[in-house]
Amino acid sequence: MSVINLAAGSLSLRISTKGGLVLGFWRDVGIGKVPLLRPSQSDNADALGSSCYPLVPFGNRVKDNRFQFDGVDYQFTPNTRWDRHYLHGEGWQSEWALGRRTPQLAEMTFTHRGGATPYEYRAHQQFTLNEEELTVTLAVENRGERAMPFGLGWHPYFPMTARTALQAPARRYWTEAEGWLPGERAEIPSDLDFTSPAPLPNRWVNNGFEDWSGEALITWPEWHTALHLTADAIFKHAFIFVSDAVFDPNFKRDYFCFEPMSHLANGHNLSDLGDLKVLQPGESFSGSMRLRPSNI
Repeated sequence: MSVINLAAGSLSLRISTKGGLVLGFWRDVGIGKVPLLRPSQSDNADALGSSCYPLVPFGNRVKDNRFQFDGVDYQFTPNTRWDRHYLHGEGWQSEWALGRRTPQLAEMTFTHRGGATPYEYRAHQQFTLNEEELTVTLAVENRGERAMPFGLGWHPYFPMTARTALQAPARRYWTEAEGWLPGERAEIPSDLDFTSPAPLPNRWVNNGFEDWSGEALITWPEWHTALHLTADAIFKHAFIFVSDAVFDPNFKRDYFCFEPMSHLANGHNLSDLGDLKVLQPGESFSGSMRLRPSNI
């Protein structure tokens, strides 16, 4: 495991090859550092205790751990002890190889064959920091012998204060079904309508949002700070997660997750694949998200 620090102007980033994780992202405002992502408590933190982790070869879950594609039946094996579904791919649980590195840039790669998934692939992450923003780029290449549907995304954890607000316009949302799976398309409920800046509801939230605009604004009035998140056009969807004390007895309502994704959860079992991208052997695709802080 290698831990890498990048710095540019008032911005600083800490990342790890363990899981391809972000461990912290801060802005120095002169009287101290403001956390723009929830800081990890340890350099040895796992993905669930990190600031952000990659979703590859796709994010979220596949119903019943099985799907059919091109006439072939595929199955997954659960990759955590607490969820009966295979979850979020392998990158977040694996060691990445550190590649090119400068004071403002770091690259890392991860190759997977066999195990809990029928996928064979190579993933690549690049973190680029300048004085204005952080850009994270994620790519995946199909290294298998058959075409397969792939997806990309990230799972960032954002600090949540008493006055935190989120703006992230989307057109539809998905209800939640048993097993933390998506249920069905529905109108966005009023307390999850983030067309305009709004607080996160004080309840369990675990829902996908369809046709997300590709832009989100998070504001922390107590810190006089905002964070503008933008993502490439392939990231048409997003997932919002707010925990509760039933799921996590230690939850202090101090973070929430807003997860840009290129596809819908359980897209493997939707007729249109939920915007998963079919890659032939040797083909790849990639996308970037940018995090730009500002004063408010």
